[in-house]
Amino acid sequence: MREIPEELINRLKEAKKVAVLTGAGISAESGVPTFRGKEGLWSKFRPEELATVDAFLDNPKLVWEWYQYRRDIVDQVEPNPGHYALVEMEKYYPEFALITQNVDGLHRRAGSRNIYELHGNIMLSKCFDCGKTFDGDFDVKSGDIPHCECGGKIRPDVVWFGELLPAAVLNGAFQAAEAADLFLSIGTSALVHPAASLPFIARRNDACVVEVNLDPTPLTAEADFSLPGKAGEILPVLVEGLTG
Repeated sequence: MREIPEELINRLKEAKKVAVLTGAGISAESGVPTFRGKEGLWSKFRPEELATVDAFLDNPKLVWEWYQYRRDIVDQVEPNPGHYALVEMEKYYPEFALITQNVDGLHRRAGSRNIYELHGNIMLSKCFDCGKTFDGDFDVKSGDIPHCECGGKIRPDVVWFGELLPAAVLNGAFQAAEAADLFLSIGTSALVHPAASLPFIARRNDACVVEVNLDPTPLTAEADFSLPGKAGEILPVLVEGLTG
């Protein structure tokens, strides 16, 4: 079993307000391809061809085919022990916020409830014109682009390059980071802003900052505790120490 510093277990037990930031690393453990590296999703495509408003307006069929491919990948994977450990953490703390950069919806499938999906959810859709949201698949494999009752084209409900993050979600994430007395950064490179700033905001507000990541990041030297390794291996041990 992974050795966890006793001081960290004590800090976990003392905490009342906890915020968690997750990135691609935790999803990669479930088999969801990341966006970076030789095996990343963008290794075969240029982002500006597929994940922008202009791309959708120019070739909505191509964009929908791309997102349907990604949805099919997500449908074939399952939440891993790291996801489920965060579900158990949420049950323990009076105030708990899960902030994620991932769009795969695996946290929701695992059972997490108070989630801020900074970049949207690939399994949801919305009208490009009126903003109405839709939950469920559309038959885009036939080549037909789904349309809203208002006449607008329906698009994946994710944040594309050049778009602003949803204000309410972003504000909630910042508020959770500012209020936290313990902040966990899990499986994220700490490079993509504004999400990358959240653990540093928590640190400035005297929170205990814990990083769980395979590789060192800009946060590593600033974190109170840095635990190199996989979320699926480390988080269940943290929960066992917390509840044991």
